[in-house]
Amino acid sequence: MQALDILKKYWGYNTFRLKQEEVINSVLKSKDTLALLPTAGGKSICFQVPALMKDGICLVISPLISLMEDQIKYLKSKGIKSVYISSSMNSNDIQTALTNCLYGGIKFLYISPEKLRDQSVKEKIDQMDVNLIAVDEAHCISDWGHNFRPSYRLISEIRDTKKNIPILALTATANKSVVDDIQNNLNFKEKNLIKSTFLRKNLSYVAVDCNSKKNTLLALLNKFKSSVIIYVSSRKESNEIALFLKNNNISSTSYHAGINFKKRIKIQEEWTSNLIRVIVATNAFGLGINKEDIRLIIHMQIPMNMESYYQEAGRAGRDGKTAYSFILYDTLDFSKNIQNLNIWHPEIKSIQNIYQKICDYLQIGIHELPDEDFQFNISIFSSEFQMFS
Repeated sequence: MQALDILKKYWGYNTFRLKQEEVINSVLKSKDTLALLPTAGGKSICFQVPALMKDGICLVISPLISLMEDQIKYLKSKGIKSVYISSSMNSNDIQTALTNCLYGGIKFLYISPEKLRDQSVKEKIDQMDVNLIAVDEAHCISDWGHNFRPSYRLISEIRDTKKNIPILALTATANKSVVDDIQNNLNFKEKNLIKSTFLRKNLSYVAVDCNSKKNTLLALLNKFKSSVIIYVSSRKESNEIALFLKNNNISSTSYHAGINFKKRIKIQEEWTSNLIRVIVATNAFGLGINKEDIRLIIHMQIPMNMESYYQEAGRAGRDGKTAYSFILYDTLDFSKNIQNLNIWHPEIKSIQNIYQKICDYLQIGIHELPDEDFQFNISIFSSEFQMFS
C-alpha cells in the first residue's frame, strides 16, 4: 500500500497535513530525519505510516507511559499489533512482550529511553527486524531544551547493531542549539531537518493585565465550557486555585508532582473522560496529553520561557477548532520573574561548586557517567555540605 492509502485506511484522512508527507518520504528513503512540527501537527503519523509500509517492527522511544498507552490503544483499535514495555511491568511480562515482537507479528514496540538501558532488553532488540527507530519528544535529548532526560543521550548506542536503520526524531519545540544537539547526539549520517510553520490558525494567544486574577479566571471559565488546563507556578497554588474553583461550583482538581503516581493517573483518566472539567497543574502535567476538545489553556503567571509556553499553550485546539491560550498577569509578576531569573541562572562558579559537592557526596568522579543509578537525599546532602540552608 502507498502512504496515502494507509492514511485513508487507518486514520480516515484524504490528505496529509503540514510537512507529514515530506517527512514520510524522507524516512522511506532511509534518511535520518529530524521533524520539527507544531503541537497537534500529527507527528505520530510521520513514523506510523512508513513503518506500516515496510516489513519489520518500528521501535518507538517515548518518555511517558501515558503517551505510550494512548498510542497503543489507538493502534490496537485499528487492528495493528503493538506493545509497550515500562518500569511498571515485571520481568516476565517484559520478556513475553519482547518475545512477541520477535515472533508475534508486532508492528510497533514502544519503550522508554531508561528501559532501553536494560541489557536483556537490548539483547532482544538486537534480534529484531527493526525497520525504523522513532524518537518522540526528541528535545529531551538536549540539555539546552526543556524536559531534559539524561537517558535520551544514550539512545544512539542502538546504532551499533542497527547501523542501516533510519532514525526519525520528532519534536514540537527546538531552537538552533537543540536542533544541532539532537542530530549530533543521534549520529545522523547527514543533517536533515524538516520544519513546518508553527502558526496555529485556530489558536489565539491572549495576555490580560488583571486587577484580580481570580475574577478574570472565573469569567473565562464561565464563558468557555470545555475541558481546561490552568498552569500555575507551585504545588501550593495548584491546591489553592482548585479549592477556589470548587467553592465556585466549577469541577476541578489539582495536579502536581507531590501527588502520588497512582492518584495522578486516576485524575488524568477522570479528566480525559470529562468527569473532571478543569485541571489546575504545575508543569508536571501535559507531556503526551492528546485530548482534542480542550478549548482553553490559562497561565496564572508569565511563563519563564517560550519553549515551555508554546508546548503548554499548544495543548488547546488539537481538533483544529477555535481555541484560546490566556496569560493572566499583574505588576507583581514582572518583579517575581526577575527574582526567578536570578535564582535559576546562578553564576558559573556557584554551579561548579555545587556540581563538585554532588560528585563528592555520591563518590563519583567529575565528568564520569556511571551506568548505575544513585539515591540522592537532598536533606542529607544539604546538611553534610551546608547547602541551601
